[in-house]
Amino acid sequence: MKKNMIAMILAGGQGSRLGVFTKRIAKPAVSFGGKYRIIDFVLSNCTNSGIDTVGVLTQYRPLILNNHIGTGSHWDLDRVNGGVHILQPYMNEKEGNWYKGTAHAIYQNIDYIDSYNPENVLILSGDHIYKMDYSEMLMYHEEKNSKITIGVIEVPWDEASRFGIMNTNEDGSIYEFEEKPKNPKNNLASMGVYIFDWKTLKNYFKRCEASGENFDDFGHNLIPMMLNDKTDMFAYSFKGYWRDVGTVESLWEANMDLINHPDEINLSDNSWKVFTNTMAMPPQFIGKNSNIKKSLVADGCRVLGEVDGSVLSHGVSVGSGSVVKDSVIMPNVKIGKNVIIEKAIIGEGAVIKDNTQILKNDLINVIAEFDIISPSVEEVI
Repeated sequence: MKKNMIAMILAGGQGSRLGVFTKRIAKPAVSFGGKYRIIDFVLSNCTNSGIDTVGVLTQYRPLILNNHIGTGSHWDLDRVNGGVHILQPYMNEKEGNWYKGTAHAIYQNIDYIDSYNPENVLILSGDHIYKMDYSEMLMYHEEKNSKITIGVIEVPWDEASRFGIMNTNEDGSIYEFEEKPKNPKNNLASMGVYIFDWKTLKNYFKRCEASGENFDDFGHNLIPMMLNDKTDMFAYSFKGYWRDVGTVESLWEANMDLINHPDEINLSDNSWKVFTNTMAMPPQFIGKNSNIKKSLVADGCRVLGEVDGSVLSHGVSVGSGSVVKDSVIMPNVKIGKNVIIEKAIIGEGAVIKDNTQILKNDLINVIAEFDIISPSVEEVI
């Protein structure tokens, strides 16, 4: 059963900054790109990187996420010696049953990790959109004889203060970690992708447990502790597309990137497919008077109006005379006749009645799932 590396995906976050879209589901289960859920990207990365053992740590409203992952067969993770496992918090004789932070979540699952006796543990966030070959990062980790390797990406300087920033030497070794610094020294932001030497990480868990030191979170507790001990730690620079879709604005922007920058996050790349639990839906129906420009339209959609620069998820209907522009329409939304929707995210199952206008403004218009919006409603959420 010994594995060189297994993956642990942290997928229990509430994602409160996504507002109405995470009231009943965890952030990694939010719809994205017409036919996917956010977690599909990190699961597909694991499969495409040759990782066959994945633990998914869930906590907040996990039902839809658990059902979506199922046995893992859609990602070729229904394995006898490995596969995907849903790992929920549990009560033991020492403490309560909730994960207190990222590191504590891994600590609670020591027995699961030990059952595969891995050399390394890959720890991932379940709520980022990107394509990454983790096997290349593992090679770098082994070449450097690193105890912990952290994936980093260059972010715009004016956004660097929003991230955990890694300050590095010329050889890539990390000498300082700053959590959301006001005056960052560089723009190398942590991606929330870590490879730990498992023996080293487990020893830190044991040490903290014995001494009573706080080790709930990697960024706030364990990584600064390891740096203080001068543990060998390196940054792995990632050059591809990566986006944390933690806010309404970033969720809308990432969906728009699929349309406006398809070369950066190409969903049609057969060499690196994004897999999902695909629903059986009928083909699209595009009416003779419809007009679709630069958009993604999923199966099961019925379009009789105009769609421009938008993402339509499965089961969406757009009535005749309606215009949907620069918007993200989540699954099973019903848009009536002569409706105008501009720069919006419309939640799953919402109904937009005839003659309603949701017009562009400085902010992104947001309609909650299953809301019913009629022309008499002048204010949207």
